[in-house]
Amino acid sequence: MKPSIVLQKNRETIRQTVARYPVCNPRVFGSVIHHSDGEDSDLDLLVDPLPGTTLFDLGAMQVELETVLGIPVEVLTPRDLPKRFRDQVIREALPV
Repeated sequence: MKPSIVLQKNRETIRQTVARYPVCNPRVFGSVIHHSDGEDSDLDLLVDPLPGTTLFDLGAMQVELETVLGIPVEVLTPRDLPKRFRDQVIREALPV
């Protein structure tokens, strides 16, 4: 199933899952917001880490989201994005 459809059907589930981790401000970016996602696309989520957030937290959240949603998910923080397009992604990202 296309990630855009999964997002439409599961926004509240995504919000509830993300809320269990030390992050805030979940946003969608990438192919979903550009309406170019396909059956093989992943759901790109951008989150802001809170103090003390670890890579284990981000990885666990990603695995939980993939399990719950049944599609590949990529969870990134703004600092994970390459500088050359970081500002553009942050500007375009849409709230979950």
